[in-house]
Amino acid sequence: MPVLFCGPAPMRLNMRGGRASFYINGEPSILKQLPCMGITMGDPAGIGPEIIAMALTDRMLYESCRPVVLGDGVVLSDTILRLSEKGLMAREMTVNPVSTPAEAVAKPGVVDLMPLSNLDSGVITPGRPVVAGGKAMVDYILRAVDMAARDEIQGMVTSPISKVLMHQAGYKYDGHTQLIAQKTNTKDYVMMLAGTKLRVVLVTIHCALKAVPELLDQAGVYKTIVITAKALTEDLGFSRPRLAVAALNPHAGEEGLFGIEEQEIISPAISQAREQGIDVEGPFPADTLFNRAAAGRFEAVVCMYHDQGLIPLKLLHFSDAVNVTLGLPIIRTSVDHGTAYDIAGTGRADPSSLKAAILMATKMAENRAVLARNPDPGTRN
Repeated sequence: MPVLFCGPAPMRLNMRGGRASFYINGEPSILKQLPCMGITMGDPAGIGPEIIAMALTDRMLYESCRPVVLGDGVVLSDTILRLSEKGLMAREMTVNPVSTPAEAVAKPGVVDLMPLSNLDSGVITPGRPVVAGGKAMVDYILRAVDMAARDEIQGMVTSPISKVLMHQAGYKYDGHTQLIAQKTNTKDYVMMLAGTKLRVVLVTIHCALKAVPELLDQAGVYKTIVITAKALTEDLGFSRPRLAVAALNPHAGEEGLFGIEEQEIISPAISQAREQGIDVEGPFPADTLFNRAAAGRFEAVVCMYHDQGLIPLKLLHFSDAVNVTLGLPIIRTSVDHGTAYDIAGTGRADPSSLKAAILMATKMAENRAVLARNPDPGTRN
């Protein structure tokens, strides 16, 4: 273990049972309970079980949080066995069924699992979604929301689901975000996609491109700016985040020649946000903005539509981007990819996005805990 020094007294950090124990001159001085992250399995027939098993071989995750999986025991055990037979597991792993997060052992090599479904091996085949799996994947989400609301877990991290399968299971939502927002009685929320170099936030999300101009209004752009600024401060720890807003039209409309949305909608929303003390600039032409943002000029870019933000984001962070729902009373992060049925069961799935999502949720939980102790963001790091 690393040896840390603080003044003349050597400090040693031990990890045991999800607690970080600090020792000075051999004597325990601090005992800290790490935040618990509830990881939902997603569709059991997708790559969710695989990326969970692979991600939880990483010792680094256990140094920052206590991961607990909400899913199916048979599916997870079969997945670990299959990956082991392919030589794709970095360490030997066992599944530890628990009824509450408090029972988790939280150590590498052991997957603490809350078994919320009982899907037989014959029911679930990787790459072949079935309604029974769809009902189970929604149950995992609903249970995680309830646990987060009761602070049994300090954040939820969601693995990929199928929106079509969700509908077939009887839940008529567009996806995770809308379901979680309804269950937490959240009216105003926005989607952020984040990597280490670039963060983008969307004013409109899943809609036809031709519908975007009609969906944009000053209130929506303003709301997105305000929620983003608040989350960057309270959840991600920036004392005064710098935001940029992308224009909708080429050349930011060229003074109305290529469109009037910048003059009539976007610029007034920016001015309104500035009046509230938010550090926000724009609207900037999108073709030059993202280079500046990725270079560190802005903490986030507010984008007018889905592909405007996700193309540059995935160019830089195709494997490790994180989907974050801002504005919720609970913490929710997610992988930034789908169920990948075409490669499910092959061991080719990349767990990088899931690991990044777990670490981001942990950071958000830590920042919220700091804020609860010290509500003045100006005095925080």
